[in-house]
Amino acid sequence: MNDLYRRTNLTCFKKPALSFGTTFTASRLYTMPPKRKATSQTPSEGPATKKSAFEALQPSVKTEPKTEPESETKIKSENAPDYEDPNRERLEEEYGVIQRDFYPAEMSNERCAQYNANEIPRPIEVLTQAVQKTAFARKKIEVGDAVVHWFKRDLRTKDNRALHLASEKAKSKGVPLICLFIVSPQDYQAHLTAAVRVDFELRTLQVLKDDLAAKDIPLHVETIEVRKKAPGRIIELCQSWGAKHIFCNIEYEVDELRREAKMTNTCLEKGIDFHAVHDDVVVPPGNLTTGQGKQYSVYTPWYKAWIRHLHENPTMLDEFAAPEQNPPSARVKYAEIFKTKIPPAPENKKLSDEERERFKSLWPPGEHEALDRLNKFLEKKINKYKDARNIPSANSTGVISVHLSTGTLAARTAIRSARNVNTSDKLDAGNEGIKTWISEVAWRDFYKHVLAHWPYVCMSKPFKYEYTKVRWEYNDEHFARWCEGRTGFPIVDAAIRQMHSMAYMHNRCRMIVASFLAKDLLLDWRMGERYFMEHLIDGDFASNNGGWGFSASTGVDPQPYFRIFNPLLQSEKFDEQGDYIRKWLPELKDIKGKAIHDPYGRGAGKQAEKAGYPKPMVDHKTDVLRGTKKA
Repeated sequence: MNDLYRRTNLTCFKKPALSFGTTFTASRLYTMPPKRKATSQTPSEGPATKKSAFEALQPSVKTEPKTEPESETKIKSENAPDYEDPNRERLEEEYGVIQRDFYPAEMSNERCAQYNANEIPRPIEVLTQAVQKTAFARKKIEVGDAVVHWFKRDLRTKDNRALHLASEKAKSKGVPLICLFIVSPQDYQAHLTAAVRVDFELRTLQVLKDDLAAKDIPLHVETIEVRKKAPGRIIELCQSWGAKHIFCNIEYEVDELRREAKMTNTCLEKGIDFHAVHDDVVVPPGNLTTGQGKQYSVYTPWYKAWIRHLHENPTMLDEFAAPEQNPPSARVKYAEIFKTKIPPAPENKKLSDEERERFKSLWPPGEHEALDRLNKFLEKKINKYKDARNIPSANSTGVISVHLSTGTLAARTAIRSARNVNTSDKLDAGNEGIKTWISEVAWRDFYKHVLAHWPYVCMSKPFKYEYTKVRWEYNDEHFARWCEGRTGFPIVDAAIRQMHSMAYMHNRCRMIVASFLAKDLLLDWRMGERYFMEHLIDGDFASNNGGWGFSASTGVDPQPYFRIFNPLLQSEKFDEQGDYIRKWLPELKDIKGKAIHDPYGRGAGKQAEKAGYPKPMVDHKTDVLRGTKKA
């Protein structure tokens, strides 16, 4: 499973015995968004009961031997649901699964099918067409008084394709390079960006600003309150600087692809060449197809094609040079930009003083830290990565996911660096630890590929869109206890509390926690998907969505069956001595031996109860099957 969380935020709503409108963490009260009023016109009825969840699936049950590598129970689903829950859309909106403040009502399954049948152009195809149709006219545009690079999720100077191209364009005519970053509070809200992630980005921007200033390159950072005004403001800034070329790296979410397509055309009308390029992935989405010319929906054959493509095109891993020094006159001409400060976090994404200091210590910002962390991992840990990567207490992973997601480290740099310390030039040969790690980083590319070709996953639809009709539960108290790390399952609770304390969770634990929410509690997996995004510093939509889809069996998966992780078996296998549990659940630190994995089931119940640790909220052995039976 992926160290970068290829496999894997919402509210607690009613008020059970405890008040769950907020959830306590190590030192902070994490406020969760209130349950919103539904906008649909369906009758107001109560949430689905335990018996009704999955009731239309009617799968046959098959339990695999415990020797299964993932300690999974497999439940085969013969048919997707063939009914429509009249309350589904109301519940999805009420519980924040569908964000109507920023997005339209849920896309229909029929429209998803039209995307899959190539009857509707995908946003990435719309962008590609815009680029191709305007190429000749854009090529004729002469360089103006400056060239602009628009930073987004590529906050680095090294190995940055668009930044390199912008620098080369500026150098060709001896004009200065100006860099730009837009702080968008509405985008942070719409994208469910964690406050800790916003803090990390802003701290990284200061590092970036200093690095660019050392080369006399100004970085203009501006807050734009209304997200739809950002493209127009960027054009205004370019015109004020006399720039006729804007470079940026492509983001693969639907709104961003549509924005870039529109800006390609709008900028041309203003006499500006808007140049968006692939850089966030090693191999651009769409480059790899099956023998029938179709896109891959299964990782293993896609990965083989990815490896083959890179072996046939080794220059795709070449490094892009950092930007050149600006002309000395830039310091004087853009003195006001050099003087500006990085703005504070928007009000809705501010951390407390204690949190800022804690996360500043845990997560130093910037590309220098990213490269240092990568190099130390390659030097000291990668050789043992294959065997140790699933042990959450082992500190055996690179923990570079935050740098990949913010772009302080390019995936291309990570792959190239691993290859360079390998015993083979082949990406799928040589050292076992290096081979395994490269295959894990590749999952990030794969999920971006899925995002681009199946765009409806960006719109709260599962990859297997027919599973939209699964009757998930919306149990406020159950979700609240999951959010707080008080489920009574130690490995699950330890993982949640690690996330609250560090804004990070080990990848193996992400899968365990996600499976527990979807399979044991039968809660809508998108509630967990949202909660992760709102609390993780390394939140990346594609990887997070893909991981939760995997865990809920609604995502990209080669076989149509449910995987159900047994939290007890997972705990015993990957935290054998209970070191991880004891670290994050101090109330259980004195429990001895195997009882740490299941205090109430292994004779340590009184000790756990006295320490304030709750009893298990569900019975895994029976509850994972209850949702497969008809009411």
